[in-house]
Amino acid sequence: MPLAAGSDSTPPATSSPAAGSPAASATAVPTAAPLNVYAATLGGLAPQVADLPLRVYVPNEKSNSVSIVDPATYQVVGRIVVGASPEHVTPSYDLRSLYVNDTGLTEIDPRTATVRRTVKVAMPYNLYFTPDGTKAIVVAEELHRLDFYDARTWAFLKSVPIPWNGIDHLDFSADGAFLVASCEFSGRLVKVDTVALALVDSVAVGGFPVDVKLAPAGDVFFVTNQQRDGISVIDATTLRETGFVVTGKGAHGLAVSRDARSLFVTNRLAGTISVIDIASRTVTANWLVGGSPDMLTLSADGTELWTGNRFGDTILVVSVESGRVTHTIKVEERPHGLTFFPQPGRFSLGHNGVYR
Repeated sequence: MPLAAGSDSTPPATSSPAAGSPAASATAVPTAAPLNVYAATLGGLAPQVADLPLRVYVPNEKSNSVSIVDPATYQVVGRIVVGASPEHVTPSYDLRSLYVNDTGLTEIDPRTATVRRTVKVAMPYNLYFTPDGTKAIVVAEELHRLDFYDARTWAFLKSVPIPWNGIDHLDFSADGAFLVASCEFSGRLVKVDTVALALVDSVAVGGFPVDVKLAPAGDVFFVTNQQRDGISVIDATTLRETGFVVTGKGAHGLAVSRDARSLFVTNRLAGTISVIDIASRTVTANWLVGGSPDMLTLSADGTELWTGNRFGDTILVVSVESGRVTHTIKVEERPHGLTFFPQPGRFSLGHNGVYR
């Protein structure tokens, strides 16, 4: 029963300890550090790749090859023949292999830059790994589905049909319980449960949504939209668009800066790269780089952005400090999802190198 005001049973008033007093110090609750899902990328290279030479692997979609570039000299130092229409070079979850997404998955040994084998999967446009490392996800865009495999044995687990066209890029929630993927040609995003392996939600954003990246705090997803010329801000709980940031014509690829404070956006049709302050979600710079910049990868030290000139035969190296193109490197025809490898981080979530 509630106590009556002024009742003899009312507990005596107490005063809080003065700030800075020993009592205050003893009872203070420590403030938790803000979540940063990319915290592990602030350190050095993982032990299993610390002794590897740094290289940039460039899939040339129309040449059926991968060019290997030495980032110290900015010269092409190797070439690997692969299957038809290679789209991305994907680091494996354990960082011990690279997979070229072509007619199957051409597995490359990064120590020797040679082909180990071909993993037979159906029409892989893109490849990802769940944050717990148990499952590989082949994005079979032309088949309208996500195919789940055992990440260690490549045993097939299950297909998740996607009833909208253009499934191509995705990222995972902070706890890995679900993924959000873009359906580029349907203007939709889908949510897939990574435990139940089931489609559980979708939302229409319009235009042509492409790349997907989780914010460092895990609270929202950023999604480029090539037709709306900017990025959607998608609430990670409700999957609803809560904001939109205009960047430039043909917004396409995404990368998070090494300090996790900035988001880099390629505007493929404008020939620019936009820099977004993640905290304020405002554009702080637009760098004119020319060509058709596509997917992005950071250098291992975070000082450079590397991107393919999608409709040409070159790749661009851009200074993160100045925004200027420092090198233009000729490769082969239609360079796409290149990766700079190795990179800091405990493991790879796939695509062209997304690390946590």
